Amino acid sequence: MKFKHGMLGILCIMVAGLLQASAASAETTLQRIVRTSEVRIGYANENPFAYTTPDGVVTGESPEIARKVFARLGVKKVDAVLTEWGALIPGLRAGRFDVIAAGMYVTPGRCKQVAFADPQYQIADTLLVLKGNPKGLKSYADIAKQANVKLAVMAGTAELGYARKAGIKDGQILQVPDTTAQLQAVRTRRADAAVGTALTMKSLAAKGGAQLEALDDFIDDPKHTGYGALAFRPEDADLRDAVNEVLHAWLGTDDHLKTVAPFGFDKSNLSAKKSGELCGG
Repeated sequence: MKFKHGMLGILCIMVAGLLQASAASAETTLQRIVRTSEVRIGYANENPFAYTTPDGVVTGESPEIARKVFARLGVKKVDAVLTEWGALIPGLRAGRFDVIAAGMYVTPGRCKQVAFADPQYQIADTLLVLKGNPKGLKSYADIAKQANVKLAVMAGTAELGYARKAGIKDGQILQVPDTTAQLQAVRTRRADAAVGTALTMKSLAAKGGAQLEALDDFIDDPKHTGYGALAFRPEDADLRDAVNEVLHAWLGTDDHLKTVAPFGFDKSNLSAKKSGELCGG
């Protein structure tokens, strides 16, 4: 028995050693992406940041930036995984994809869950309303003052927190999965307004036709200016750093501006902010 127990102990030590050696030699996400020349991006349908066209092509500001950045890292194939907005971070952490390319805002709360690259754009928010803005809504405060007013917010977005902080009751908030649902909510009068980035709301207004408009005079806290970035798993800091190196050299160049111009972005959307500042570091 002593012999058997001794052998068992030796086997345990050997197995532990093998596991440690295996872990030490485990391939990082960056190494795997470079080796296979393939990366998986997660996105949610939100025009113009990331969306699927009617003919099935995944495009938008963030996927196109991801393609250009990873091409500079020698990656030839970019696979896109469609996910509801609220499931993007869980999907990333679960390994469904390697990077979130959806125009996600850098916020202190999200920084506890993912590693952000430095921002690729900055942008303000606005409201989508019925033509003529019949309820006279120009701010979150205007909505909070009118208990019968409903606001359509995409679940999991920063705007949900902004609305609540402004005093808008949960009973006034209609949480929906995507921007198409926001458009339908306002169009069918299930909501009096929808909130999101100015580019997104203007795009929805264009789709909605003459009955809808995006406000040009929305009053918001300057602190709510959104800074969008690619996001990675916390353990993939080396991948994030490699992407940052490419971004710092490329953002603001003619090629970058040409890449994002079809989605409504220009020099005014460039930002000198770093993710560390926005994370509260």
